[in-house]
Amino acid sequence: MKPFNKADLVQEPGSLVLELRDVRKSFGAVAALRSGTLAVAAGSIHALVGENGAGKSTLVKIVAGVHRLDSGVFRFQGQDVEFTSTAESKAAGIAVIYQEPTLFPDLSVTENIFMGRQPLDGFRRIDRAAMHDEAAGLFGRLGVAIDPRRPALGLSIADQQIIEIAKAISLDASLLVMDEPTAALSGVEVDRLFAVARSLRDEGRALVFISHRFDEVFALCDTVTVMRDGEYIATNDISKTSVPEMVSMMVGREVGELFPKTPAELGEVVLEVNGLDSTGVFHDVTFQVRAGEIVALAGLVGSGRSEIARAIFGVDAYGSGSVRMAGKQIAPHRPRAAIRAGMAFIPEDRRKQGLITDGSVARNVAGVIRGGLARAGLLTSGAENRAAGPWAGRLEVKTSALDAKASTMSGGNQQKVVIAKWLATKPKLLIIDEPTRGIDVGTKAEVHRLLSELAGEGLAILMISSELPEVLGMADRVLVVSEGRISADIARADATAESVMSAATGADTATEASR
Repeated sequence: MKPFNKADLVQEPGSLVLELRDVRKSFGAVAALRSGTLAVAAGSIHALVGENGAGKSTLVKIVAGVHRLDSGVFRFQGQDVEFTSTAESKAAGIAVIYQEPTLFPDLSVTENIFMGRQPLDGFRRIDRAAMHDEAAGLFGRLGVAIDPRRPALGLSIADQQIIEIAKAISLDASLLVMDEPTAALSGVEVDRLFAVARSLRDEGRALVFISHRFDEVFALCDTVTVMRDGEYIATNDISKTSVPEMVSMMVGREVGELFPKTPAELGEVVLEVNGLDSTGVFHDVTFQVRAGEIVALAGLVGSGRSEIARAIFGVDAYGSGSVRMAGKQIAPHRPRAAIRAGMAFIPEDRRKQGLITDGSVARNVAGVIRGGLARAGLLTSGAENRAAGPWAGRLEVKTSALDAKASTMSGGNQQKVVIAKWLATKPKLLIIDEPTRGIDVGTKAEVHRLLSELAGEGLAILMISSELPEVLGMADRVLVVSEGRISADIARADATAESVMSAATGADTATEASR
């Protein structure tokens, strides 16, 4: 195939920048893409949506040069291409901005932008002044205020993504793919990112926006392509479709109620937290969770919700207070003691903290109970499969076999594997942090249904969530965390978006003080 050559390009507004048609890609026996199709025009923002496992990430990785297609048509700027590396994709003018950017933390912002292609002065030395000036010009063009000389360490995810976009512009990228870019951003940061995206569109660049958040898709995008089970379903003008229509195409079935909460009979107190304190993190945290009860820890990002959960499970230390399970005190900072007492903890970052990505489904599901599966000091794959099979089946993990690697699975299926791993320990208390972060609407409904079923079976559940509809839809009781303290304990019947947000932002306290 003829190498891609930018000099051959003749690009006009509205012309197709990217064209994929009937692309197929398999990993062993698993068909990740059966008919991937996507056409993106210059000067447009094109949404790509679908459930986890629909094939979106595989399609993006083919465009980025991570994977090579098995068959199908791949054209970029009118030329047939097949990138064999990410370097080839970047050189052609394609930039992919991921949910979690990978900058060099010890280098400056400018050095990250120009890594590997620093301008040189007349003495063949790196021209730092020229680099800083160009970086400042890029940020000015994007309308953001970031100091080009500051180190990347400590930058917010939002600023890191802007740096990746600046890098793409400096490389004169004509196609930017943004993969779940808003998952970790605040409302103000999302608005800034959208302003930048629109400015790039107005310059004539093509953008692909991947998101599970329909409000963002409708607010930002011009066109939407829907995928399901590795296949192309439809492409529509965003103004001529609706959320129900899009969801129906994505899942191919009626999703039903997103929050299938069923009443459960509450039993004895399972978890007791008394006066838990960690200097500068959280203070005087006291609450209980009963068998059959779903208690949500709600609040703004950075309020201390996850840190409280980590301390209860023993991942993080705390200065004073106590944690009891069924009346028995649990030694602090000892996760093994918490597990023996009947706790299970599903962390927010499933890939880094919840999974062995190179391990099989069976290896992951049996991970916590492996000691009890060994015979004469030996652990066989058969024993792992027998232990993992029922739990993988109950959670409907979509994989062809238990020996499939977790790294090849979609985010939603990875989350199911992590849940299955901890349910295999037969816990009395399940602590689950952001249970549906980054997964599609269909899988969200499945996870919510599972949590409701588990509560009905008598499991105590402590749920941390940043999604207010999820908190209001699933919790029997809402504990609102504000600046490291529990500012409100709200019963399900009294919980509203206004009452939760007022407690989370300190509006209640401010109102009381003004009286």
